[in-house]
Formats: sequence, C-alpha cells, structure tokens
Amino acid sequence: MSAAPISAREQAARIARLNDLARQAMGVACTVVATVGFRSLSDADQSRVRELIETFDAFTEDNDPHGERDFGCVYQLGNGRWTTERPRVREDERARVFWKLDYYDRELQFASEDAANAAVTRRVLIIMLADEY
Repeated sequence: MSAAPISAREQAARIARLNDLARQAMGVACTVVATVGFRSLSDADQSRVRELIETFDAFTEDNDPHGERDFGCVYQLGNGRWTTERPRVREDERARVFWKLDYYDRELQFASEDAANAAVTRRVLIIMLADEY
C-alpha cells in the first residue's frame, strides 16, 4: 500500500525540517563540502561561519522562496565580525559566504527522487565564498 500523497506545503515543511537537521548536525546528517576559497579563510573564521550556518534563521522570501530553508548567506563586516544580517552599506562588507543544500540519491550519483524522504535522500551542504559561485 503506497502512502497518501502530501501537499506541496507539507512537502516543503518536511524538506525544511530535514534541512534544519542537516545544518545543525553537519557531517552527521549531511555531507559537507567546502570550496578552496572558503578553506582559505582562517580556522577561526571558518569555525564562526559554520556556527552561523548551524544556527541560521535569517530566512526571507528572497533567499527562501520555496520554504525549504536550503540556502543562506553569511557576511563578514569591515571590522572582521561575521553576521547573518545583510550590511546596509555595501562598503561595510568585507566578505560573503554562501551555503546551499542539495539533494542526492543514497549513492550520491543522481538527484533525489523525493527530497522530503530521508530514506532515499542524502543531503550535501556546500559552503563557498560568494565570488566562487
């Protein structure tokens, strides 16, 4: 007997919950890939950015139009402090880091057929400098 179909809203909510878990348990609930540019940051900066990704809650219609909580941006201000709040003045921004969750099949070969189903989906969290995008 197959499961009853779920609404698009419920599917997005399930994906969002799984994505939150993936971010909060990086390396356990998802595979993490960091680009060369991100890895060139100091260990302290990398650690702070990862912490901000784990606790990220600055989702808006602009960065989360589908409600899946699968993308975000972390900013480094001119004083070196990292934040999830977009600087009001572009000149106040020293660096920008994007993070994105992608959904693959269990073998990491193809896109997942159902990102709302943890039994058939593996999440990959990519962390990169914005200018590497």
